[in-house]
Amino acid sequence: MAKYMLSVHSVEGEARTPMSDEEMQQSHKQLGILEQEMKSTGAWVFSGRLHQPDTATVVRMSENEVLTTDGPFVESREHLGGFYIIEAQDLDAAIALASKVTEIIKAPIEVRPFADTSGA
Repeated sequence: MAKYMLSVHSVEGEARTPMSDEEMQQSHKQLGILEQEMKSTGAWVFSGRLHQPDTATVVRMSENEVLTTDGPFVESREHLGGFYIIEAQDLDAAIALASKVTEIIKAPIEVRPFADTSGA
């Protein structure tokens, strides 16, 4: 089985219809059910939700010195908001899981396979 990252993206300033408390609770419940389904089928590896991009710190080399700067690495309106790492039989199976997640959270998801480094 191959590993895939399902990355959840948000667009800064993009207006989304706010959810009521009830809708938010229902969304969390649906995600919990889906995540349990992924765990029971062996697809779940782990997941994480990230804080806002302005909480990021970038670490880079400049003239043989390590420098740190506040804020996101890329100046963009689109940001990574969270991710799932899953195992799936193939890309179609990974896309099927991503489709279920995006239906619940109403945000775009990029499906990307991990590089095979077993021969390295």
